Amino acid sequence: MSTEPIRISSPRGTALDTSSLSSQTSSLPLWDRLSTWASENKAVVYTIAGIAVVITGAGVVYYRLDSRTGTQESSTDIDAKKRASKKERRKAKKEKEKEREQAPPDTTAVQEQEPRRSAPTVESDPAEDLPHVDTTTVESLSGQDRLEYATKLKVAGNKAYGDKSYNEAIDLYGKAILCKPDPIFYSNRAACYNALGNWDKVVEDTTAALALDSEYVKALNRRANAYEHLEKFSEALLDYTASCIIDGFRNEQSAQSVERLLKKVAEAKGKAILDGKEKKLPSPTFVTNYLQSFRPRPRPEGLEETADLDENSGKGQLRAGLVAMEKKTGEGYDAASAAFDKALELRDLGEHEAFAYNMRGTFRYLRGENADALKDLDKSVELRPSLTQSYIKRASMHLELGNREGAADDFQKAMEQKEDDPDIYYHRAQLHFILAEFAEAAKDYQKSIDLDKDFIFSHIQLGVTQYKMGSVASSMATFRRCIKNFDKMPDVYNYYGELLLDQQKYSEAVEKFETAIEMEKQTKPLRMNVLPLINKALALFQWKQDFPEAEKLCQKALIIDPECDIAVATMAQLLLQQGKVTDALKYFERAAELSRTEGEIVNALSYAEATRTQLEVQQKYPRLASRLQGMGNQFGAPNMR
Repeated sequence: MSTEPIRISSPRGTALDTSSLSSQTSSLPLWDRLSTWASENKAVVYTIAGIAVVITGAGVVYYRLDSRTGTQESSTDIDAKKRASKKERRKAKKEKEKEREQAPPDTTAVQEQEPRRSAPTVESDPAEDLPHVDTTTVESLSGQDRLEYATKLKVAGNKAYGDKSYNEAIDLYGKAILCKPDPIFYSNRAACYNALGNWDKVVEDTTAALALDSEYVKALNRRANAYEHLEKFSEALLDYTASCIIDGFRNEQSAQSVERLLKKVAEAKGKAILDGKEKKLPSPTFVTNYLQSFRPRPRPEGLEETADLDENSGKGQLRAGLVAMEKKTGEGYDAASAAFDKALELRDLGEHEAFAYNMRGTFRYLRGENADALKDLDKSVELRPSLTQSYIKRASMHLELGNREGAADDFQKAMEQKEDDPDIYYHRAQLHFILAEFAEAAKDYQKSIDLDKDFIFSHIQLGVTQYKMGSVASSMATFRRCIKNFDKMPDVYNYYGELLLDQQKYSEAVEKFETAIEMEKQTKPLRMNVLPLINKALALFQWKQDFPEAEKLCQKALIIDPECDIAVATMAQLLLQQGKVTDALKYFERAAELSRTEGEIVNALSYAEATRTQLEVQQKYPRLASRLQGMGNQFGAPNMR
């Protein structure tokens, strides 16, 4: 479940991607915000450094120029124009796939579409006697004879291909190549190997074609397709990206291929990172936001500070863990986690055993040890069914694992134990919010408020939900009431600032973020929440394109919380907008390292891989990079949302 109030994004913006439970984590705000910004800034995004692709919560958005009008059109715009039935879409998809894998060889008509290439026009009948050509006889031919023979052999090869006589066509194209090493001949022979599934030979021939013409789109696409079949996804991604740039992002099929390959590369690398990832707690900001999503409660009776407990006993360690948690620092949370582990090792917990399993399960969940965390919470509810918080936390884990029914069942069981527990309704509302069931979410947030009006996050999240529903006036009124009733709470100003920022009320938003920052400094200088710093950085960037100040604020956030993935990813995006691609790549990779779940890691790696591809394009195709730079400059300064 969400570890904090779900951050504000425009009701017009990108919808939450419920297919990945990364949307429940503290990384959601950044990706959601970047998605909204990307959808409104089109080609500016990656054209600064070479590639016009933007990864969003719902995939990758592509932007391309219409060669006739000079206007931009996104893939999402194109999709909106297609309202075909599911059957029609499936049929079209199969036809496109077949077309992609068995595209016909280039013909004279194709050559006419490529004015930069010229070839003699010769009327040839494939059925007539073909010239005998081999490595010996070709040397004796004149230049004109070679051109004529090459054309006859290519025409015959095209006919053989059309008849699906692929081996015959391969032989004919090979002889044509002996007469004239032309990129079209190599690409056509590659098409034959493609039809036979000989992917290594496809790569060999398309590489030869590209050595003769580095911007030959059909050869790039064929080689990319072969690389994908060989599971060389990074190489395929580079070729499809170069193809998109050469075509000015007008070929939807190639753009979809980039999206598919970005996901494959990110998923493959993400799985490897997750498998080798050390299980440790996320940043203090993340942990604090998760823990404070539950209403504060006094320590269980017998674990008070005044209780006479042996520190080396199970109860003593359980209390030590609670004391360490109250520090709200990285060191404190690490100490708490170790203490809860030790408490259950020492046993002798008496009536506190269920609570101990609850706390150890909580920290195991935060470390990403979901299977062990679920076992602990199962044990907790078995020992003490009335401990509703164990059901709520288990519901969060079920939802993160994609088990919506299990989550709903746990909420129901919690209500059967204590139907007036406001935490049940708050966290069930989070489930509805994530699934974009905003009306149901609003009802549960309101119920949580009715049961306990003093829990600030129920009010904040109700305002966010109203905003997502398009009820901007109601949302603003909710936040104004929050400021009146919780005027000493920095969270109110921070989230209200986000609402104002989304409406492009920059001055007012910055004022709210600054208020939140000052309150954080005054009340908890050593463990302040860094989110207002990051939000102010984004506001200054959007408003004034003030990169130096925005970077400075992100650096401050990282000094306070070096492992805050939101700060790291925001810094990466700021660097990318300045064309500092190499530096941006390092931050995106760092964000992936800090990410907690596979979904978060894939999100971060998608940005990283798109950025890495920019660098490769710049190195391999410098003319394409400069071409895209010019395309991006047509659209003015970016305006991050």
